[in-house]
Amino acid sequence: MIDVSPAKTATGGQVRRISVLSRFAARPLQPLAAGTRHRKPPTQNSVSTRKFRWVVDAAIPVALVTIAGIGVLLPGSLLPPARIALFAFLLAAILWSTTTMSADYVALATMLLLVLSGGIPQDQLFDALASDVVWLMIGAFVLGGAVQKTGLAARLTQFVIVHARTVEGVFWLLTTVLIPLSFLVPSTSGRAAVTMPVFRSLAAATSDRRIVRALAILIPTIILVSTIVALVGAGSHLIANDLLQQIAQTQISFTQWAMYGLPFGLVASYLSCWVIMRLFLNQRQLRQPLHVSSGDRKPLSPAEGKTLVVVLAMMALWLTEQWHGLEIATVTVAGAVFLTMPGLGVLKWKEGLKSVSWSLIIFVGAALVLGRALIDTGAAKWIIDQIFSVSGIVGTESRPLILVMLALISLTSHLYMTSHSARAAALVPALLYLANSLKLNPIAVMFISTVGMDYCLTFPVSSKALLMFQELEGATYQPADLLRLSAVLIPAHLGLMVLFYFGYWQWIGLAL
Repeated sequence: MIDVSPAKTATGGQVRRISVLSRFAARPLQPLAAGTRHRKPPTQNSVSTRKFRWVVDAAIPVALVTIAGIGVLLPGSLLPPARIALFAFLLAAILWSTTTMSADYVALATMLLLVLSGGIPQDQLFDALASDVVWLMIGAFVLGGAVQKTGLAARLTQFVIVHARTVEGVFWLLTTVLIPLSFLVPSTSGRAAVTMPVFRSLAAATSDRRIVRALAILIPTIILVSTIVALVGAGSHLIANDLLQQIAQTQISFTQWAMYGLPFGLVASYLSCWVIMRLFLNQRQLRQPLHVSSGDRKPLSPAEGKTLVVVLAMMALWLTEQWHGLEIATVTVAGAVFLTMPGLGVLKWKEGLKSVSWSLIIFVGAALVLGRALIDTGAAKWIIDQIFSVSGIVGTESRPLILVMLALISLTSHLYMTSHSARAAALVPALLYLANSLKLNPIAVMFISTVGMDYCLTFPVSSKALLMFQELEGATYQPADLLRLSAVLIPAHLGLMVLFYFGYWQWIGLAL
């Protein structure tokens, strides 16, 4: 029996890892050389256990799906289309939370189930990729590919190496440089990939494993915490904004999002940096000098200069959308076309397409259809009327209590739903209907809950960026380190969200 399993490399790719069992199956046993340790062949019981492992792994999802199927049949107030939509939603949520199946595959399969069962018309299947959100993400990924290929993002992060003198200085400067990357690279894993060369350079400059561990925690933490600063910082933001348009007929512009999220992202990022330094390093380590060779400091290449001009022009158009009327998706696609233009662009069209995360694009399109089905069939409204009424939140008029409950629900959502985009697709419709039933500001409810959903630091599986740094060779961090960090940062983020609401957000249009 050959047991071949995928293993990730330091760059996020995959290699084929062949276990010891394959050696016994591939060739006859040979006499052991002198000094060679004898390996015990696998027993029949161990082979049988592995063979039927899938039965154990499938038990919980199957049980939960069965319970969900029975549950949606019981309420007499639900119409058949609403039952189908609710079951498809529960099926997707269960598979997202309890299996290792790809989130995009699950979303696509449940969308197809909706169509075949008559829950939604077939046209919605074909219109799944027609949303402006999808085109915005395609353009943003091409932009991110150009920024990475030309070395513009790497040049920005190399700024840390040139100007930092001590470990503490590296941490503060690295945090400062990572925040604006949310505007340039629309993927947390993409931003993690950009910063890996800098991490390796800094890790090679010190022999202290605790410093290396703290760096390996700091970089993905800031990447995730600073996601909220930009509308294009994560696909989940675009999903939430589109659902806001569907349910409340309003949206948050690029400028408004930056106005709401940038101050919070800055404070949360620097607070997280301070916490990491205090938890994992002492004063002697923080004052330790770092001598890192930054290499030759070359001027901007023509490709870097061209990409920088396009990025600045796109951001200017994003910020002035209300003046010229060009939507953010239109501007982004135009920038992507220019950057891939033959003779003028900085990368070929095929290279630009390769930089697009098509699995995320498919997920977004399918997730939007699932969300729309919940809305159109009335299933989302039924969820709010039933579930939130049991909790007592529907009957409360205390805005502080509602704020704290919103923050708690969103901050802890990553514990039972690891996909960032899946959390937005699953929670935002229900929360927006809660806002409608309580006559709350839907923009405030969506944005505040998105702030909480952007937090996903408790387990490595909660984010690809966390996994990428954990799986690097050498002394990086352990899952227990994340648990220790999250035990401090979750209450800190909760307090920060409450503080920002009463001290800033409610005064600039986000009052509940």
